[in-house]
Amino acid sequence: MNELRVSSEKEKQDLEHEDLALELVKVSFSWNTGTKALDQCNLVIPRPGLWMIVGCNGSGKSTLFRLISGMIKPQKGEIQCSYKTALMFQNPDHQLLLPSCGSDLMLSAPQDQPREELRERINSALQQVGLAGMAPRPIHTLSGGQKQRLALASALVSNSNLLLLDEPTALLDPLSQKSILELVKSLSRRAKNPISALWITHLIQELAYCDGAAMMKNGRIGNWQPGHELMNNLK
Repeated sequence: MNELRVSSEKEKQDLEHEDLALELVKVSFSWNTGTKALDQCNLVIPRPGLWMIVGCNGSGKSTLFRLISGMIKPQKGEIQCSYKTALMFQNPDHQLLLPSCGSDLMLSAPQDQPREELRERINSALQQVGLAGMAPRPIHTLSGGQKQRLALASALVSNSNLLLLDEPTALLDPLSQKSILELVKSLSRRAKNPISALWITHLIQELAYCDGAAMMKNGRIGNWQPGHELMNNLK
């Protein structure tokens, strides 16, 4: 089983009594082509935080996200997820559909709320991601980093608490990369309703920001370890 390393017996006992955000147990999946994407894969995310997975192309990372989000079903094994998931793609243009920031967030917001409460929810989400007052702003005028922030706001508006981030900084400049990393990390550590974030990356330097990092290879995920430790091992 993929387990987080803990530093004391008390922490181990705490994990045993905690509701797990996400757990995969011996999950396997093969595509119709015969390609085995996941092979008895185990994964545990025990609590809110920023968790990163590194792996080369073809290691099974994208299939992993499809399984967790429910887009496809495992052929073997079990997936237990107590959280509401939201996907965040490498290119935010693939998920931002309407002309303005506010109208796009309306798609993700619960539709059973009064209009004024919806407006407050949207404004609050925009403020949390550093886009305060930008509800009427046309999306096509945003920078790449701002579009990724808007995608994060969409997840917050929908009440998702498990973010699945598929190389979300790959198309951004270094300054925007850093700002998105710091934003997701802060959301995972806030005092009220912290999120869990599972982040796929090929940028080794991003591991410095995470609470735990693991390698994915041949459809399996290794043990969690400190980000800086895995980063040094991969250099």
